[in-house]
Amino acid sequence: MSPVIRTRAPVAPRWRGLCMVLALMAGGTGSARMAHGAAAPGVAPVVLAPHRAVYDLTLESVSGGEIVSASGSMTYVLSDACSAWSTQQELNLQTASRSGTQTEMKTDYAVLEDKDGGHMVFRTHQYGSGVAEEKISGEATMTATGGQVRYTQPTPHVVPLAAGTVFPVGHTRAIIAAARAGQASIDPVLFDGTTEKGAIDTFVVLMGWKPPPTATDIAALSHLGSVVTHVAYYDHATHDMPPDFDVGMRYFENGVSDRLDMNFGEFRMRGTLRTFTPLPAPRHCSVMVQPPAR
Repeated sequence: MSPVIRTRAPVAPRWRGLCMVLALMAGGTGSARMAHGAAAPGVAPVVLAPHRAVYDLTLESVSGGEIVSASGSMTYVLSDACSAWSTQQELNLQTASRSGTQTEMKTDYAVLEDKDGGHMVFRTHQYGSGVAEEKISGEATMTATGGQVRYTQPTPHVVPLAAGTVFPVGHTRAIIAAARAGQASIDPVLFDGTTEKGAIDTFVVLMGWKPPPTATDIAALSHLGSVVTHVAYYDHATHDMPPDFDVGMRYFENGVSDRLDMNFGEFRMRGTLRTFTPLPAPRHCSVMVQPPAR
């Protein structure tokens, strides 16, 4: 799974991980079916792997801004909660400027997302030295004709969601399904709970599905197919250019990403998967049994 948070960097717009997450247009088309991980004809369904992943973040390049150094780490956990996916993500980012100012930013992100894409509870907390504290929380619902977000923080308010909007796990499944079906790009509308404005637009470039084996430092992933992607995130209301944030990553067919390239505007960071730990499926999930018809 990709990272799914977009945090507010000290000198740049929010970024996302993926995460990250998730998704195509509504209307009952094949693309809409793939938004929930359904397979196109001849393509196997997307099966995600519950796991814990730890990434090292290192400075890749700077582009003339104030930042001269940056480092950090990110932990991502995807758990199978029977009828829902539980996502938890923690980010730690340290930067230093030309003037010697040091900033430490931390972000905690948690989501419980129904597997049918109909309901999501979310919480984002950003804090640290030199960073304004920010809390965003609430719940979102989706139906075939649209949905809404009910925010509880930072202030109670309601934002509508257009039909076809997907949540983070749905977005990830859509990317993998589209890549395996041979598509070159998709443009899903995403709600991930990292902004109080509602949904965001995404444009995903898919650089060709690669069958296994895959060259990777994580042996448990080498037997899986993969795709290199580039995801750009835009303000849903204005769709301004350039995007608010963009990230490159390599996805494996089980939803795990082993490398990230994150563009913060004035600097870029590389994320490298340091540890990958598969998590067990839940032992018992209750099954609703319908009473016999009378």
